[in-house]
Amino acid sequence: MTEKRTNKKGWIRKALFAFLLVVLLAGGAFWYIMNETFDDTAATQSAYTVSAQDLINAYQTNDSLANAAYREQIITVQGRVTEVEAADTTVNIKFTDPVTGSYLIFDFQSQHVADAKVLQAGDSVAIKGSCSGNIYSMLRKAHMISFKRSVLVTKF
Repeated sequence: MTEKRTNKKGWIRKALFAFLLVVLLAGGAFWYIMNETFDDTAATQSAYTVSAQDLINAYQTNDSLANAAYREQIITVQGRVTEVEAADTTVNIKFTDPVTGSYLIFDFQSQHVADAKVLQAGDSVAIKGSCSGNIYSMLRKAHMISFKRSVLVTKF
């Protein structure tokens, strides 16, 4: 009887140790992801330079191929701003295809938000950012291609 009790305690200790190990690993991964820092996008070389319409067309033609080429790459996109969504501490810039409703949306790095807040709809610009890929909306029948850590390259 005491042997069964000892085996039961040993199993509980092993399970508790495994659980604590998993919690520690998950906590470490969470801390690493939440505290990850990136180089300033302005100082990073672009892998591609493309027009906004060409990029939207690439995703509409074959989003899997476009994701394979552009996702997690630093890309400079040239186009005409169609919408500026400013909030207290951030700003999003959109380039929209008027025919399909598909759009590119750029979220700016905190140190470059002031540059983006002066933009207005109709401005022709070049923006560099890290492409996060796309989401296809079945309801809207449109692609949303998002960029993170963006920076205004030039306004022309």
